[in-house]
Amino acid sequence: MRRAVARTYGLAESAVVFPTAKVHGYTDESIVIDTAVASGIDEQAAEAGLIHFSGHLASVMEQGREELARDQPAYPGAKETIRLLHEAGLVQTVLTGNLRPAAEMKLATAGLDKYIDWRIGGFGSDARDRFDLPDVIRRRYADVLGHPLDPDTTVVIGDAANDIACARHAGFRVIAVTHRVTREELAQHDPDAILDHLSAPDVVATVSRLIGKA
Repeated sequence: MRRAVARTYGLAESAVVFPTAKVHGYTDESIVIDTAVASGIDEQAAEAGLIHFSGHLASVMEQGREELARDQPAYPGAKETIRLLHEAGLVQTVLTGNLRPAAEMKLATAGLDKYIDWRIGGFGSDARDRFDLPDVIRRRYADVLGHPLDPDTTVVIGDAANDIACARHAGFRVIAVTHRVTREELAQHDPDAILDHLSAPDVVATVSRLIGKA
């Protein structure tokens, strides 16, 4: 992100300043604008430069695939969890603030792209506001699968307060995993369940319970 922002606005990487607020859970476009402004770019120029960001990000990620694999490996248990959820007959996609090309590259690099239905996902390239992405998924799900998405049998698995808030805004169930945030902090946002790690059998059992299949 630092490298792509620097290239987008003609800054030295050392001059890129991320905002003091936590950005995890925001959309990429929101992060870029806030970071550009915090780095001394006026807001109008920050908005104008955004059109070039996705190209720079794709280039940076392509050039840095080995670095990405080393520095952002999959969470332990993620690959097995995705496989077991698929074997349980559950449709899986991605709801993320990342631009779609970035999301695709991240998951492919980490070996997590198998069993993901990209046709129905919601990405930061679809909306600036993360809370708009569930409606993107609803629309695509209905278009692709031919029936409405049932919020009572839709479960978001995330690791940040914004993931919980987004799921609650959409009326979805939500499981929070304590990879980035403590159990105590996540509990303040009232997810349906909190898991300390991605144990595939535990995730499948929890999802099944939440959608009434346990």
